[in-house]
Amino acid sequence: MARHRRPTRPTRLTGEAARRGLALTLAGASALTATVLVVAGAPAAPPAPDRIPAGGTSDVAQLSRE
Repeated sequence: MARHRRPTRPTRLTGEAARRGLALTLAGASALTATVLVVAGAPAAPPAPDRIPAGGTSDVAQLSRE
């Protein structure tokens, strides 16, 4: 009786599979790098001295004092 075997995978990547793998690797690396830069990065400039630092956001528009 014949044995059923799993088909063997090719040992070399085809051009299309290699491009897809490279694209996925680069996309993942760039997303990870962007995340690290956002978390570890300091703001480019301090807040303006005439502004109150925003503690949170609000859905209600601020009233003008003019």
